[in-house]
Amino acid sequence: MISNLANIPKPNAPGRPKDPGKRAAILDAAKRMFVSLGFERVSMDQIAAEAGVSKLTVYSHFGDKESLFAEAVRAHCEQGMPNSLFDSEPGTPLRERLLTIGHAFFAMVMTPDAIAGHRILCSPQVTTTGLPAVFWEAGPQRVQAGFAALLERRTASGELAVEDSDLAAAQFFTLLKGEPHLQAVIGYCCNKRSSDARGHVVSAVDFFLRAYARR
Repeated sequence: MISNLANIPKPNAPGRPKDPGKRAAILDAAKRMFVSLGFERVSMDQIAAEAGVSKLTVYSHFGDKESLFAEAVRAHCEQGMPNSLFDSEPGTPLRERLLTIGHAFFAMVMTPDAIAGHRILCSPQVTTTGLPAVFWEAGPQRVQAGFAALLERRTASGELAVEDSDLAAAQFFTLLKGEPHLQAVIGYCCNKRSSDARGHVVSAVDFFLRAYARR
């Protein structure tokens, strides 16, 4: 009897770490489906089927669809704008540092997935929900907070004259989006050369430095 009991499979212990492979598969599936179908038209059942897992597994990892959307946004932003971009690196010249951040940000917001996500957030079905706040807190807020902290450190070192780092950070990323991002969102002139994108970022950084670099 004892030997037979020993052969019975034991249930997973509570608190056991979740499978990171399944989590990644769910996130990838969610990002694809949110972009292609929109938030409202995607169900947790569809995401589970696309990821090759059970719906229970999806809920176990993310709780609900809004939390899954927030995590998809966070993952996209962290991939394009990792926290290491905002490290101090005092030995790196200020303009070079801003150019690195600027190129990374512009490349991230101009991807087809990011443009599609922006359109989803502007749709009437979404603007009246809590989803825009979820998106803002998961993505842009983290990026701007990291950059604002970098501006404060560079101001303390005497390189910048920034009184309101949060405002300056918002201005920087707004400059970087500029006309090219709006044109991409409305589907106009989306096939510009990469050299045009580089020139746009350089001009935005130089404009920012003319406003805030300490003379």
